[in-house]
Amino acid sequence: MSRQVIHTDQAPAAIGAYSQAIKIDNTVYLSGQIPLDPHTMQLVSEDFAEQAHQVFKNLRAVAKAAGGELNQLVKVNAYLTDLDHFSALNEIMAQYFDAPYPARAAIGVNSLPKGALVEIEGTLVLDR
Repeated sequence: MSRQVIHTDQAPAAIGAYSQAIKIDNTVYLSGQIPLDPHTMQLVSEDFAEQAHQVFKNLRAVAKAAGGELNQLVKVNAYLTDLDHFSALNEIMAQYFDAPYPARAAIGVNSLPKGALVEIEGTLVLDR
């Protein structure tokens, strides 16, 4: 079993004791991404849609750094501070993935770091 830390400057730096992703063999575990601009480390907007788009851009950057792409995600967990955004999340997610879509959970939470409205993490499986 090989273990590799994945890091890119094209996604926000970790704001705690964790890595952006860990790759074990051909599986990559992506840490949760919130809608931070990777250069300013500030929230991109107060708007849910803009935040969700930034989260997917951040996830795409980490996936790319691992040698993959978003369509190789097999499981996604989305955390929303307001489940009224569930439909918007579905619409936005469909812009970043092709069918068949990854398995997913959408979970309502009380709050997220930096006041974000959405956080998403996932598991990616690279082609051998």
